[in-house]
Amino acid sequence: MNILRNEKGFALGFVLILATVALGMTLAMLFMLGRGSYVSGQQKRFHSAVEASRGGVEAMLQLIGSRGVPSTPYTNLFLNVSGGVTHLQTKLNGITTTWGLDNAIAINPGDNTTYDVRLDLGAYRAYGKVVDTVTGNSGPDEGLLKAGVVNTNSGEVVVISIPYLYTVEVLAQSAANPTERSKMSVLYQY
Repeated sequence: MNILRNEKGFALGFVLILATVALGMTLAMLFMLGRGSYVSGQQKRFHSAVEASRGGVEAMLQLIGSRGVPSTPYTNLFLNVSGGVTHLQTKLNGITTTWGLDNAIAINPGDNTTYDVRLDLGAYRAYGKVVDTVTGNSGPDEGLLKAGVVNTNSGEVVVISIPYLYTVEVLAQSAANPTERSKMSVLYQY
């Protein structure tokens, strides 16, 4: 009698191999499902942080438009002040070399000397900072421009308005989880 020609137990071996393959496929599907949920959650948190950064940029642009004095009543607004003048006002009205203030790009939420403005936006906190100012020839009020004024002669030279250029950094991070954050750099012409 030859053991190799015996077919007893063949069905059991075949079923065990199919069960192992099915178990492997099931584990692979569960892994992919779990990983997909994780990636979706990460994307949701990232997009929330980016939206908070955009809100911080909008708030910074409104503050720049009001020359550092908030015209909109923000809740939980912190303006870094020294000597009765906000750091933002100093940075908006002078060139970078005359500030005497921090103009590094880095913002450290734990150190309030590294940012000019802090604003709470729901579950996120936005930190804003002007890091560079390039002055132009236009003032904050440009009154009558090409309207209501009569040219006296055709040889009159019209001065082209060259506005200020501000480099603004905004960092938004979740209050509950500081790893959920987004940073934006904006070049703003005002």
